[in-house]
Formats: sequence, structure tokens, C-alpha cells
Amino acid sequence: MSTQPGLTFTKPGFLSLLQDGGRRGVMHLGLATGGAMDRNAWAWANRLLDNPFGTPALEITFGGVEFTSHLATQIAITGAEVQCRVNGESRPLWSVINIQAGDRIALSAPKVGIRSYLAVLGGFQVAPGLGNSCATFTREGLGGLNQDGRPLQEGDHLPCHAGSARVLNRKVSERWRPDYKEELVLSVIPCAQVDRFPASVLDTFFNNPYTLTRQTDRMGARLKGPALEPLGERLISEGTSLGAIQVPADGQPIVLLNDRQTIGGYPKLGAVTPRSLDALAQRTPGTTLRFRPVTLHEAQIEEKQFLSFFAATGSRR
Repeated sequence: MSTQPGLTFTKPGFLSLLQDGGRRGVMHLGLATGGAMDRNAWAWANRLLDNPFGTPALEITFGGVEFTSHLATQIAITGAEVQCRVNGESRPLWSVINIQAGDRIALSAPKVGIRSYLAVLGGFQVAPGLGNSCATFTREGLGGLNQDGRPLQEGDHLPCHAGSARVLNRKVSERWRPDYKEELVLSVIPCAQVDRFPASVLDTFFNNPYTLTRQTDRMGARLKGPALEPLGERLISEGTSLGAIQVPADGQPIVLLNDRQTIGGYPKLGAVTPRSLDALAQRTPGTTLRFRPVTLHEAQIEEKQFLSFFAATGSRR
């Protein structure tokens, strides 16, 4: 175990991954950006602690994590509705939590949502790798605690900065907390290949519900619903973007996510916007969802507002 102050995990959970804002400038190497699936919850966890935008946090899928702190510090837990206990006493989510050396922290399985984000004051002290990122990419063996793509394991020690100045005991207002139980409507920017989808097919897509299947992971969200039939032959493989909606031969849409393949030859109807992907990242298989078209300009304004709020230097709650 490292002698550096930090958090030692006695129960790593089903799938816990160090994630930041993702690695940039690597798609030409066949690597996706990776990074936090729910950027909104991830960004809030860091903002509560005044951590700079892009600071690594732990993405915990399906909860079940327990760890011991070896320093006095502050943490924040956002995202899925889990129960957080410090030495057996309940602590609030979406808030700054003060912890001391020797404290034992446990997160239950979530009641609502899938992914929780654990941020620590000053950020986890993990050296970045390729793309100046420590984002864990298990399939490619990149990122994480040892830059080998390995998920968190029992006994792992995540180093923390012991000298960070404390922040106020703040919390996220209820009006800014997402409701992971509300109806899921994903915003879609039609793409350059939308002309391969006749008006009748687009009408089917935008006016019928789809179901999130169990064949969903960090690579992509597979959906089940009315089949879509694009025109023309399969395309020559080309680069894929985050949120792209591929339509394979069976007509069932696939939304490409953070750890997606970087090229593909299926027609793409459009792309789900980043803010809608945050909501999708918290939904369980069996969730019913719908789509609505938006313009590129609308999506750009939404992303600009997100970055202006979370990435502003010296901002306060």
C-alpha cells in the first residue's frame, strides 16, 4: 500500500473507474475519448470542492463501495441515489462531506440511477497518461490508477492531496439536481446522413418509444423498438462521434457512447446531445425513452452554458 495519504478501498464495487473529462487528440490512433459518462454529476462533484474542471473522480457503477480514509479531507458524492454512511452515520449526497483519518465510508446499491461520482478535495493524485488523461479505458488497457485500464480492485489506495485548503460546507440546490425518474426524452441533432432516412422513417423514430436493452455498456446503448430502414447500401467505414445513432441491418438503433469504436459503416441518423447523454447514463435497462429533434445551434448553446458554468475559473456556488 502507498504511504501517501489517500483512500483505501476494502470493497471496490461492481465497476469503479477513475474518470476525468476524457482524452483528446487520440481518435486517429483508434481510441475514443472515454471519460465520465454523466458529465453533469461528475462536474458537480468537483465543483462542490472547488476542484478545477477536468479533475479526476471515481465513477462508481451500481454502488457497493467501501473505503477508509487515511487523512482529514472533504469529499462529495453525486449522481445515483445511493445511501452514504460515514462510520455508520448517514451523510447527504450532492453536498460537501467532512471526513477524518480513520473514517470508514460506505455507499449502498442505488435506489435510482446507475452511476455515482466520488470526488475528493484537491482531486485524486494520479498521473495522467496518453492524451493527458487518466480516464480508465478497460478495453484498451489505458488510464486508471496504474495506467493499465484496470477497474478499481480490493485493497487499491487512491492517493489524495493532504494540504488542500478546506471549502465551505455547501450543497447543490434541489432545483439543480437531476431527476433520474422523470420521462427520458433525448435531444437529437440530425446528421449529414439524415437524407438516407425517408420522412416516414423519421416519423417512426421521433414519434415512437424505444426501450433501453441489457446490451448496453460504456461503448453503446442498444435500443429496441420500431425497426428503421435507411436507404442505400452500407457506407464505407468513417469516424464516429459521441452520441451518434447508428442503424445496423436489424433496424434497431444504437447510441454510441464514451468507449465506442472510433469508426463504423452503418448509416447514422443523428447524434444525441451531450446533456441528454448525461441523463441516459443514469437509466437502467428496460427504461422507455423517446427522441426529439433539435438544431445544432440549440445544442451548441446548451453546451456553452454547461462549460461556462462548470469550467469558469474561480467560480463559486
